Amino acid sequence: MARHGKRYTALRSAVDRNTIHSPAEAVAVVKKGATAKFDETIEIHLNTSVDPRHADQQVRGVVTLPHGTGRDVRILVFAGPDGQGNATEAGADYVGGDDLANKIQGGWLDFDVVLATPDMMRVVGRLGRVLGPRGMMPSPKAGTIVQADDLGRVIQETRLGRVEFRVDKTSNIHAPLGKSSFSEEKLMGNLTAFMEAIIAAKPAAVKASYLRKVTLTSTMGPGVKVDIAAASALTQD
Repeated sequence: MARHGKRYTALRSAVDRNTIHSPAEAVAVVKKGATAKFDETIEIHLNTSVDPRHADQQVRGVVTLPHGTGRDVRILVFAGPDGQGNATEAGADYVGGDDLANKIQGGWLDFDVVLATPDMMRVVGRLGRVLGPRGMMPSPKAGTIVQADDLGRVIQETRLGRVEFRVDKTSNIHAPLGKSSFSEEKLMGNLTAFMEAIIAAKPAAVKASYLRKVTLTSTMGPGVKVDIAAASALTQD
């Protein structure tokens, strides 16, 4: 059984596991409890009713958080000659083709997001066993296969707070919403944008209740339960 330190135990005792909070209350509780000596990430965890074994019950998409994630994102772009200039000008950290693929196959993984132009998927395809398990494989559904003339926009959105989400094998979805240093208003803005994207991504095949549990937490803090109906009803003005 995992053992927790005094700090976590104190935070855990201060949070009633049976209390269902409104979204705004949950944000306030989680932010207050983020007392580690670093800027903790505020995360959202969703338990869904989908069966990820079925193709028509997949949940996957992207959302640009209006206030960003607070993270420094290292962007790698696979592009041909037509796109490399655009990617470099837009500020991608690494731009290339076969040279980058060879480095990755050799064990290099110092990047967070992978984008690719369609013509480079012949190169990226051989990296499936490396990038796939890490959720980095470029995909049309994730918006990470990008036309050369659109690379600038996607790179900028990724820098600002473009977050990919997808349901895992246990029917859960996990994503960052920002940092504990963010104001409650900014965290609520990001939460609202994320929930709108999640609701819009509901598979048509799912007839029962879509979300079973919504939880907010910080990197080192306990989970705080969020009212599902209230979270699902969040909309941006």
